[in-house]
Amino acid sequence: MVRTNPANPHESGASQPATPAASEMKYEAAVAELEQIVQNMEAGQLPLEESIAAYRRGCELLKYCQQQLSDAERKIQVLEDGSLREFDTAGGEAQ
Repeated sequence: MVRTNPANPHESGASQPATPAASEMKYEAAVAELEQIVQNMEAGQLPLEESIAAYRRGCELLKYCQQQLSDAERKIQVLEDGSLREFDTAGGEAQ
């Protein structure tokens, strides 16, 4: 029986765990993954095909994060009717 080296999945042919769609992630997790992708790409150590895949994933995460921030801003504007008010921790429910 031939064993592969689990420490190096690229050589073993082992499939990588499925990456969740950005829309299934929490904002903070998406930002953390995006930061990791940027670090990996800036290091210049990824092969061409992995760089292209990382770029695509980064674009997906960036678009998702920008949409989440935009949605949060719209919610705040609706809740506050466009005017700045003091935050009241005792009143109202969080949505």
